[in-house]
Amino acid sequence: MDRITLRGTIAHGRHGANPGERDRPQPLCVDLVLELDLARAAASDALDDTINYALIHETIVRTIEETSFALLERLAAEILERIWGDARIRRAELTIGKPKLLDGATPSITLVRAR
Repeated sequence: MDRITLRGTIAHGRHGANPGERDRPQPLCVDLVLELDLARAAASDALDDTINYALIHETIVRTIEETSFALLERLAAEILERIWGDARIRRAELTIGKPKLLDGATPSITLVRAR
């Protein structure tokens, strides 16, 4: 299976379960790996035959900025729901981290969906 990878998307949102985490936007870092068949796009050189990663990036940023959840797991599920509508995607792996939240450590979660 072929892959489209989008790493290092940074967006600011109000997400968190601890007191004060939703008071102001915080940076979140997202990595996404999509698995699909890219043979048609490789042969045609046509954007319509692949996943437009600029639109995926926009969806990730918009979801982080426009929603507010207690858990990163719920945020990740919402992002995946919004991109999963493209039936060409066979598998998706989405990781969201809160950079340097815990004394410099970056906690993160990863959700995986497969058809």
